[in-house]
Amino acid sequence: MFENIIDQAAAFQLRDDIISQRIAPSMLFFGPPASGKGSTALELARTLSCEGDASWKCSCPACERHRYLLHGDLLILGPRQFSAEISASYSALLREPETAPVKILFVRSIRKLMARFSPVLMEGDPNAGKLSSLLQSLEQGLSEFDAMSAAADNRSGLEKISGILSKDAQRLEIEGVSDIIPIAQIRRAAYWCRLAPNGKRKTLIIENAGRMKDETRNSLLKLLEEPPATVSIVLAAQRRESIMPTILSRLRPYRFLRRDADKEAEVIRRVFRDSAGEQRAGNSEKGLISAYLDSFLPNSEEKLYPLAAFFLASLARAAAVSLKKRNIAVIPAPIPALGERYAPIADAAGFARSVKIQDVVKTLLAESGNFEESSLSRFLSLCSEMVCVVMRGLSNPQNISYYDVFRKYIGEAATASDVLNQSPALTMEALFYKLKTAMIEGLS
Repeated sequence: MFENIIDQAAAFQLRDDIISQRIAPSMLFFGPPASGKGSTALELARTLSCEGDASWKCSCPACERHRYLLHGDLLILGPRQFSAEISASYSALLREPETAPVKILFVRSIRKLMARFSPVLMEGDPNAGKLSSLLQSLEQGLSEFDAMSAAADNRSGLEKISGILSKDAQRLEIEGVSDIIPIAQIRRAAYWCRLAPNGKRKTLIIENAGRMKDETRNSLLKLLEEPPATVSIVLAAQRRESIMPTILSRLRPYRFLRRDADKEAEVIRRVFRDSAGEQRAGNSEKGLISAYLDSFLPNSEEKLYPLAAFFLASLARAAAVSLKKRNIAVIPAPIPALGERYAPIADAAGFARSVKIQDVVKTLLAESGNFEESSLSRFLSLCSEMVCVVMRGLSNPQNISYYDVFRKYIGEAATASDVLNQSPALTMEALFYKLKTAMIEGLS
């Protein structure tokens, strides 16, 4: 039970709660990216459905279906990034195409994405028809992959079909995954929860549960107030504070911590079968696993990080220049701190800082390829993390206000891009203007 979760105390605590029959009906898994929240939630669902000894290698029918994320008692929703994990799993498959765990890893990476388009969640969705052919293609491809996996000496065929599956999955993510959880999906999930399970118990998993509008949170709250007795509900989020207090009060929290570098390297070796993964990941403030996965994306963190440094350093410079023009003698500490930390990184990458919004945005779009393939949301998330790093290094309580304002406007930019389909140019121009104005007005 949970033996496939490496060095995460929350998983051991969860195991003890199951053994002692103290498992809560609704839970919150919170912690940094790539800390095992999603994997633990899926393992919890398998354990609660298991008809055997609940070990990872249990061969009961329920565990077999859960291993491939095909069990009817499992429902997963919520936004996340899929392409990086799919690409990393595909790379692992190319290295060891005959290894069964690697094949399962690859299939699961695609099934995690396809789960967001379950008939339960897509009923009545206006996008269902547009995405149906792509979903059918993926289902057919996975069937062919399964058949080829069972055949001997068919490496070339396996590599070919897995390559097609990877490309189709990336298209599905770009065309169909929203950054905000729709209220309609919460309502459909609530209806599903009240139906009898096929087996022992149902599990509803909501990833990035903080990404909801108020009406969606209220709909979820109704479900949590009276959860059906046959359902376990798991919310996952990076920050506990992103969950509405009235929802949080109905959840048992499990805190996931970032593993140390040695353990993260072990995860990469054991899960992705990549002994050189640590070198591929390089240095990152996000952690080794996140950087490793990010390295498989067209606009990896290695490329986005200096661009984010350029954006933040230019923003700090623009705010400082504006304050000096107003004859403000004392510039708030966070402004020079952003410049001091990130200007050298931008300069080393050859990005000439500017105080003009148009020049900054022009550089961002040119160097990022217009933020194609969903990289704008990753860029915005990276900016938020980088601001947090600077604010943590300053002692003044006002720094919390700066970070809150940055997080607010970055969140609005992500919504404008992912939900309202606003162009990257307009999104970044508006973000730069709002942040600059807030900084020079003293965050009023």
